[in-house]
Amino acid sequence: MNTMRTLFALVLVAAMCATVFGVGDDLYVNMTLLQNATAQGAVCLDGSPPAYYLHRGFDSGLSNWIVFLDGGGWCESISDCQGRKTTENGSSKYMMNQTNFLGILHNTTKLNPDFYNWNKVWIGYCDGSSFTGDIDEVDPEKKLYFRGARIFKAVMDELWSQGMQNAKNAILSGTSAGGLATILNCDKFKFFFSSDVKVKCVANAGFFINANTISGTPNIHKKYQQVVDLHGSIKNLPPSCTSTMEPSLCFFPQNVISFIETPLFIINSAYDAWQINNTLVPSNLDPQHIWEHCKVRISNCTLNQRTTIKAFGVEFLKAFDGLTPCITRGYFITSCHTHAQIVTPEYWFSTSSPRILNKTIAEAVGDWYFDRTGLHQYMDSYPFAKDC
Repeated sequence: MNTMRTLFALVLVAAMCATVFGVGDDLYVNMTLLQNATAQGAVCLDGSPPAYYLHRGFDSGLSNWIVFLDGGGWCESISDCQGRKTTENGSSKYMMNQTNFLGILHNTTKLNPDFYNWNKVWIGYCDGSSFTGDIDEVDPEKKLYFRGARIFKAVMDELWSQGMQNAKNAILSGTSAGGLATILNCDKFKFFFSSDVKVKCVANAGFFINANTISGTPNIHKKYQQVVDLHGSIKNLPPSCTSTMEPSLCFFPQNVISFIETPLFIINSAYDAWQINNTLVPSNLDPQHIWEHCKVRISNCTLNQRTTIKAFGVEFLKAFDGLTPCITRGYFITSCHTHAQIVTPEYWFSTSSPRILNKTIAEAVGDWYFDRTGLHQYMDSYPFAKDC
């Protein structure tokens, strides 16, 4: 493969604008604290029990499950993780008692045509390692617990007792750090089920590439090295990957996806907003705030800034060239300057959602999951990002 354009040979401009949904479309789901998980050491950074939100399926969806992993970045140092302890990203004490299920988690055909009546679970993210950490020791002074992998297993075991053992169809999904967690835990999720259950994974905005900053420094790789070391993540990364390269490199989807056997669908932008704003132009490299307005809206960028962002998009696409071909893998790659939105109706399925080959993301994922078409690789028009 020379480029993603050759690979996909699909060109269509996707556009998205704001859509207002009525109060009647809201689906608020109560939080469940998994108190018994503490006996297994499956706890948040601060030692509090993990939490999840479960909305039961109905009618034909009673035996179908979507498990969604929340996002929220990572913590790579003791001080960083200490700061997260007083937020919902490090403690269930600060998580909302209710959360709103929309997009892929909604319960109406209007907003979620293929998966509306499935059992849906949102798992709170409070470990800072994309659910990969597992260290027994706890610093008696800092009292930080690095137990993300235990949280994942404990919640899966809980859902098993809640009826997931009877599943006929199952999807692991997530966005941002949860999208990365979806990729890294995809085969583990499949392992919970028997071979006759259709199990697939859908990762949104989790394809973080190993790119340098505007100054040429490998900040994101350094960050991932620190995360893997601090949380003891190596034991929970695919051994088929860690046996061939330095473990922190297996935190990058471009290196690990080829080792994943379970069908996987990637939803991402080649101009992902988080990666532009953090991987490419971290705030410490922009002390004069020259990039401030550009990072908010692409249309605010200067010609030189647009050229830099365009080069990042080219590098993003090249990361796909190294993946081994796989007929069960799907892609929906937009050029929107956006991040982590499959749990919003505007992005997932609405009259103004991004479309490629006249397909919304919801329709593309549904076709892929149910094997309705032979085409599962969608790529937006290039070469430049759009304000979506």
